Amino acid sequence: MAQVGYVAIADHYRRQIQDGALAPGDALPSLREVCEQFNVANTTANRAYRLLKMEGLTLPKPGIGTVVAGPISNNIPARVRLHRHTGAALGGGETSRILETGTIGADELVAPRLDVTPGTPVHVRRRIVSRDGAPVHISSSYYPAYVIAAAPELAEPVSTGGSRELAAERLGVEQDHVLEEVTSRHPTTTEKKALGLTAGDVVVTQVVRTVHLADGRVVEVAVKVTGGSTVLRWTTTLHDQ
Repeated sequence: MAQVGYVAIADHYRRQIQDGALAPGDALPSLREVCEQFNVANTTANRAYRLLKMEGLTLPKPGIGTVVAGPISNNIPARVRLHRHTGAALGGGETSRILETGTIGADELVAPRLDVTPGTPVHVRRRIVSRDGAPVHISSSYYPAYVIAAAPELAEPVSTGGSRELAAERLGVEQDHVLEEVTSRHPTTTEKKALGLTAGDVVVTQVVRTVHLADGRVVEVAVKVTGGSTVLRWTTTLHDQ
């Protein structure tokens, strides 16, 4: 029997989580059971489970072990890893619906992050991401002209399954790093309706992310708005690569 690596083991359980075979709160097999099933050492099984935890898919639960995480809105590094392993940036049960595409003048939030003057034409792509039919977040992505020239599909009102990945591939430059700025605020009427928020005095979480390519260019500035009760997860490397 060929040796199974930790990436393949993580992929096995990732797909079960995405397909719904393992639901939020369900316990994954113990490390001992993983070792027996895949005929691997404990170190390999542990690395597989650590990868799933880093992707925000699982959590440790005292007295039980490793369980599938509840509804979350992952940050971009988790989605980049998900796309790398599965070919899609959306997780299990998630769907993306395009609300609007077009060209607008960059406002005072977006312009400095794209390093352009306010009013400069940029392309916007707004979509709502739902999980199991329930809206999770609204995302407005802003792209400079050179990104749309390389990936004209982003100007169309259809989901690509990984817009930044498509742009980076067409430009021939890898994504390098992202700055994510988080704040809380009251939602607009449109945001409340789209997210199904009915309380009178409700707060949303806004995440502004600026994604840089390896050559220093900005490939996307995105503004994500999600209900204030939604869990946002970050994993940050604290050592040099």
